[in-house]
Amino acid sequence: MAEGGYEDRELEELRRKKLEELQKKAELERQAQIAAAQRRIALKKILTPAALARLDNIRVVRPELAEALEQQLIALASSGRVRVPIDEDTLKEILEAVYSQSKREYRFRL
Repeated sequence: MAEGGYEDRELEELRRKKLEELQKKAELERQAQIAAAQRRIALKKILTPAALARLDNIRVVRPELAEALEQQLIALASSGRVRVPIDEDTLKEILEAVYSQSKREYRFRL
């Protein structure tokens, strides 16, 4: 009978740990959603509607490139190194710079 009590405690401990993991995961997801919403608000302030639409199109095709571009845009705007609002042509120029930095080089050995 003592063995059954041990199993119950062990099961409760496993449940408690799983609940903690789920709560931590939910909190991280919530923080990520808040950060994404804040980025979106900032981007709406610094981009023209056409530039924002282009960024959304890039996000569909290349999410990692869009994220790098978003970070670059927010940094440029917050430091005052670019005139706000950023139009589509300026976005294209920044995109070219970010793309050239993030482009991977592949080397093949024969």
